[in-house]
Amino acid sequence: MTLHSVNPATGLVLRSYQETDAAAVEGCLVEAAEAQPVFAARDQGSRNAILNRAAELLESRAGEYARLMTLEMGKPIGAAEAEVAKCARVCRWYARHAERLLGDEAVATEASESFVRFEPLGVILAVMPWNFPFWQVFRFAAPAIAAGNAGLLKHASNVSGCAVAIEEVLRDAGAPRGIFQSLLIPSSRVEPLIRDPRVRAVTLTGSDPAGRAVAAAAGDSLKKTVLELGGSDPFIVCSDADLARAIATAVTARTINNGQSCIAAKRFLVERSIADEFEAGFRDAMAALRMGDPLDRDVQIGPLATEAIRDELAAQVDATIAGGGRRLLGGVIPSGPGWFYPPTVVADPPPDTPLRVEESFGPAAAILRFESDEEAVALANETEFGLAASVWSRNPERARRFVSELATGSVFVNAMVASDPRLPFGGIKNSGYGRELSGYGLREFLNVKTVWVES
Repeated sequence: MTLHSVNPATGLVLRSYQETDAAAVEGCLVEAAEAQPVFAARDQGSRNAILNRAAELLESRAGEYARLMTLEMGKPIGAAEAEVAKCARVCRWYARHAERLLGDEAVATEASESFVRFEPLGVILAVMPWNFPFWQVFRFAAPAIAAGNAGLLKHASNVSGCAVAIEEVLRDAGAPRGIFQSLLIPSSRVEPLIRDPRVRAVTLTGSDPAGRAVAAAAGDSLKKTVLELGGSDPFIVCSDADLARAIATAVTARTINNGQSCIAAKRFLVERSIADEFEAGFRDAMAALRMGDPLDRDVQIGPLATEAIRDELAAQVDATIAGGGRRLLGGVIPSGPGWFYPPTVVADPPPDTPLRVEESFGPAAAILRFESDEEAVALANETEFGLAASVWSRNPERARRFVSELATGSVFVNAMVASDPRLPFGGIKNSGYGRELSGYGLREFLNVKTVWVES
């Protein structure tokens, strides 16, 4: 089988990659299982050196890797460059903090000595999506390498070039043979890998159905999983918010990565007394965005990653409008090559319409009005997702109430939701479980070992 990378701006094939055959996959498993214990026995400094060197290589090759991402999945070139820089940052963060986070923790007991030790689990399988093709891999790979685990990457098939490049970076940075390998395989070949006894845990970033499938196979094999799944993040604007700042941030929050982000704001909940002003300002700002070739630095909206994703978003918008939503902007697929979809705004989507209850991947926003904070919380929590939320209010006590009552993995007050190496990232409900990043993410794939010593 051949895997194809297709330029979403043109619909033309960029490059074809030969699928990793069964014998080669077996060889990768053997190498990973043999290399990991040796790697884990290394001193922390040598593992940190790999991460620091990887950061240097990412920065020196930033132009090459950013262009690759833009060509394979359509993100604007400036955003792709920022993604490479963020990958370098996460490598350096773990190199700086791993020794402290992985050190033994003494616990006072009746024993002569008692402590908690953190040890790597072994070979970790990472099933990663296409939307942040470097960042989502490095936010797994950096802590995995810091801890002494080995990684096997099954990347999305449409970004196979990025998968190859990431393996190249870590190899060139000094990672021993077998410690990080990319497997160019379709999704249909993932389950046998999960069940293989040499794989000790699985992390997945992807859709709710993909998460359920991975969790089922891993659970049947009694293996640890971390799942970062979809989101339908609310962006709540109260009457006492800095409205101009909220509108400007709302546009970025909806259209980051061409709107293809699990933590992109998707439902904009606005207090009724300011709703007309917000709608007008948000619509006009969305309309002013320039859509086109993502390699053009003046372009803010590139194509969606695949034709199927574009068509699914169009169907969600059409169904929401047919169900009674008010179209304020966009909603029509443009003519011409590529998988473009224009910035789109739909107000007052009725209950059970797609833009209100489903995850939408692309630059389509839903605006709902609320009368009270209780209603805002109810609207925010009404979906099956619970990844993140953004709240806008100049009243600290009011904002704190939202922080307490929103059913999400994170809440950002007067700021756009974002991931940061210093803070844990993940969700609840159908947005998954477990955490990535920070010390919490580092310890997800460790054996937390209790040690009790008596004289």
